[in-house]
Amino acid sequence: MSTIKQEDFIQSIADAFQFISYYHPLDYIQALGEAYEREQSPAAKDAIAQILTNSRMCAEGHRPICQDTGIAVVFLKIGMNVRWDSTLSVQEMVDEGVRRAYTDPNNTLRASVLLDPAGARKNSKDNTPAVVHYEIVPGDTVDITCAAKGGGSENKSKMVMLNPSDSIVDWVLKTLPTMGAGWCPPGILGIGIGGTPEKAMLLAKQSLMGHVDIQQLQAKADSGAELTRVESLRLELFEKVNALGIGAQGLGGLTTVLDVKILDYPTHAASLPIAMIPNCAATRHVHFELDGSGPAKLQPPRLEDWPDVTWQADTDVATRVDLNTLTKEQVASWKPGQVLLLNGKMLTGRDAAHKRIADMLAKGEKLPVDFTNRVIYYVGPVDPVRDEVVGPAGPTTATRMDKFTRMMLEQTGLIAMVGKAERGKIAIDAIKDNQAAYLMAVGGSAYLVSKAIKAATVVGFADLGMEAIYEFDVVDMPVTVAVDTGGESVHQTGPKQWQAKIGKIPVVAE
Repeated sequence: MSTIKQEDFIQSIADAFQFISYYHPLDYIQALGEAYEREQSPAAKDAIAQILTNSRMCAEGHRPICQDTGIAVVFLKIGMNVRWDSTLSVQEMVDEGVRRAYTDPNNTLRASVLLDPAGARKNSKDNTPAVVHYEIVPGDTVDITCAAKGGGSENKSKMVMLNPSDSIVDWVLKTLPTMGAGWCPPGILGIGIGGTPEKAMLLAKQSLMGHVDIQQLQAKADSGAELTRVESLRLELFEKVNALGIGAQGLGGLTTVLDVKILDYPTHAASLPIAMIPNCAATRHVHFELDGSGPAKLQPPRLEDWPDVTWQADTDVATRVDLNTLTKEQVASWKPGQVLLLNGKMLTGRDAAHKRIADMLAKGEKLPVDFTNRVIYYVGPVDPVRDEVVGPAGPTTATRMDKFTRMMLEQTGLIAMVGKAERGKIAIDAIKDNQAAYLMAVGGSAYLVSKAIKAATVVGFADLGMEAIYEFDVVDMPVTVAVDTGGESVHQTGPKQWQAKIGKIPVVAE
């Protein structure tokens, strides 16, 4: 029998969420490095280089991999012989650990959790409460897995009740392209099969906590060893998902997923529940065990284990843009897939700011800033520490702003937008009609992007916290023209081209 002390448990949770904020799992980084070496798409290869460079920078600087530092998810396997020396409940101890981690002054993490989700949506300010899953098991230890899941990947989760005779592979291949690139590939696909609807979702999430081992499984298959049905399904999905050509950041390429993880559970004879949850380029989880001897000791990876890849702005390829003198005529000259380096002053704004702008315009009220001939960046940055002007500030998923795009272009004078992943039809139509453009920044490179930001000032809606309107002064911030003034989207053309090049799955004509 072991006794787990309250302070040891709380500090272990706090240390774990700090640890995963700046250390990728090494197996993920090594798999991403191998994908970089294989990649043939220049756009995808450049995106992977940014993610790998960002990862090493975060490991060195102990700053978040992504500005979306996630909602805290904790899996607990509590031994039946464990005793607790605590005045708090387990949930309260987890929440105190999360609170300490997310408010640590040396590496402040972004508070993204909102209370009253269907009402006031008020920020809890410390990222609590955490989502905790419990399992009571034999033994006298507490087995803990901490994960930080960003909204971009969580929002792409899918669940379906198939008929028992339906094909799981067909459903995945049909569904995955509808998820877009807001989940920041290349990542890991978690699939839960069986049980009940809620069990399938939990299995999918749990599966993402495992190591990247698809190459070892492929070696096992190549050796002629017998595979289980789940192992065979993993290999089949891994090959076919990558054959879709979605690629890094949805730009088209050879690697969309680094692994496919599957957990299954017995189910009702009439049912086939299937859940699918992606892990993004900011894959963050760590596993440890408490046995009563003190808090967990987490072993940092060695920096020399990172792939030798360093992204740098290539002025021979990229075009420098002065945001301070930008005109609609210059925007019209940009071509799909063109790499730009942004310089000058840029405004920011995301969901809450756009909603407030819409409400103010509807009432005839004056906006706090003038958007005429300006560029807006969809971002909610991490608070700065030490000598930073801003914390990690990578892009958020642009499609959430689609319903506001026409309003912004036609009523505020905005001429371009920067965000993550693709735009939907209503946004592309508005962009084309107004001769504007959408530029894509790489999701999963938040710390790298922040180094291009030389000044940051809140200029509107300060009460919204990380969702306030900032003015950034940027130097050589890298972006790609994702939708040009003619409405051509590289997120539509790129994957189709690479799916055809790979040639394993026919491209269906629209």
